[in-house]
Amino acid sequence: MDTSTTPTDTPPMKQHSLLINRNFALVWSGQAISVIGDLLFDTTLVLWVATVIARGQPWAPLAVSGILVTASIPRFIIGPIAGVFTDHWDKRGTMLAMDAIRALLIVLLVLLNGILPPSLRGGAQTSAFLHLSIIYGIVFLTSACTQFFTPSLLALINDIVEETSLVQASGLIQIVASLATIIGPALAGLLFFAVGVQWAFLLNAFSFIVSFLAILAVRTPQRVSDSTAGQRRNVLHEFLAGLRFYVGNRLLVTILISGVLIMLGAGAINGLNVFFVIQNLHASASLYGLLSAFLGLGTLVGAVASSLMVPRLGMKQAFWLSIILSGVVMLVYARLTNFPLASVVIFLLGGLIAIVNVMVMPLVLSVTPNEFIGRVSSVLTPAFSLASILSLSVAGYLASTLLYRFHATWFGVTFGPIDTIFLGTGVVICIGGLYAMMSLKNVKLAKEGVR
Repeated sequence: MDTSTTPTDTPPMKQHSLLINRNFALVWSGQAISVIGDLLFDTTLVLWVATVIARGQPWAPLAVSGILVTASIPRFIIGPIAGVFTDHWDKRGTMLAMDAIRALLIVLLVLLNGILPPSLRGGAQTSAFLHLSIIYGIVFLTSACTQFFTPSLLALINDIVEETSLVQASGLIQIVASLATIIGPALAGLLFFAVGVQWAFLLNAFSFIVSFLAILAVRTPQRVSDSTAGQRRNVLHEFLAGLRFYVGNRLLVTILISGVLIMLGAGAINGLNVFFVIQNLHASASLYGLLSAFLGLGTLVGAVASSLMVPRLGMKQAFWLSIILSGVVMLVYARLTNFPLASVVIFLLGGLIAIVNVMVMPLVLSVTPNEFIGRVSSVLTPAFSLASILSLSVAGYLASTLLYRFHATWFGVTFGPIDTIFLGTGVVICIGGLYAMMSLKNVKLAKEGVR
């Protein structure tokens, strides 16, 4: 909990067994709808660009990767700066403003798509590039708003949830994220092919309105201002101090390097999986959302399974073992040509990735003093985002150019462009897991007990 402020003149918050208290129930419900809307929007964009705007074009994979790259850039260049501002701004007010702006941006995209003549909605290469520019601009701005919304959300939860219930709150949020990866992509596929892109976008705008109303109904406790809040701080000096602490800690460095290697692999599957469905699994693009839903279902099961895995293996062992197994499963996935089997394998991949994600936070907190947590996070998040951007860019470039017509047969096994890239990412992920295993071999965790 934040020790810089103390509650005053605020009655104790009544705790409930399921959603903790009224305020958190409102925030959680609003975010449940909003996160599903975000994934609905993201998946719809991928389908729209791949099957309409860039249909049949050799640069289609690069165009799809561009969406994901554009969404990732603000996390790297705006996220750290946004964190500084949101520390001083009213958290609830910031969240309300960001929800309102994001809803307006999505409505603007709907209006532009309706106003532009058919010749500018895809087809001709010049027209497609103009439309892609509009899409990238909206995606960038909405992602920039998210960089202000997310830290404000965490701070608000810290204010409205008692310390003893923070773990429960974190678990509930993780469940929302996992359920959203199941519902959002599947719903996107149904809406896109049944009623068109406009309705999918409008539902995302509506989700931001629901989040806005939920946050508006939250009653935040009154708090005393931090006595040091008005003092000027040397931001660069404090950031460098945190960086020195980070570099000097073996566990944190291991998480950073292995995490970057995972993101280098994960970015490729995010950008190229729709083409893998069409070219390698020989299935309809409409099944892309369903495959993403299986991935989300795997993350949900993996998040639950992690609580059973850690007591038996320990956090370190669960971390590196899950990374290695993720790489192996990725190698298997790359060679598949059957959609039902691919659904099972990607379900396993989602479960393993979820276990890795669950392990990161307790590992980081086990070695990080409270005064360095924010700065440690400011190292991890941009590094992972940069790795994801690099992976998306390289994978999209290779699939669109150097490997566009690639076909080879080695020892009777045929290789194409997408599966070759996926094999490479599987190898990279395995290397990350092996590195973590060797690096953490002699690291002791005081908070973990025996392992």
